[in-house]
Amino acid sequence: MSFLKRLSSMLTGGAPGERDRDAFWLYVRCDRCGEKLRLRVDRKFEIHPDYDQGGYVLRKEIMDGRCFQLMYAEIHFDPAWNITSRDLHGEGTFLTPEEFATPAP
Repeated sequence: MSFLKRLSSMLTGGAPGERDRDAFWLYVRCDRCGEKLRLRVDRKFEIHPDYDQGGYVLRKEIMDGRCFQLMYAEIHFDPAWNITSRDLHGEGTFLTPEEFATPAP
């Protein structure tokens, strides 16, 4: 694959399943201004082993681009990558992909 095709694939997300097999998508809404955020989390570099509880843990700081509200997400996974718990500190709410896709009223 040429350099430009690889670069384009990286920027646009590539073919389904080609690049996203290492991705975990996180959907959040800022409760202060209502902005919806779609975040790509890289399983290889952002999710770490959880030596206390077993499985894996993601700790991520999130800032929206409208009111610059800072939120902190902590998500725990079991060894099979199933979510066992999730918390969002700050003024924010986790969304489902369907809730993210629906337009705001």
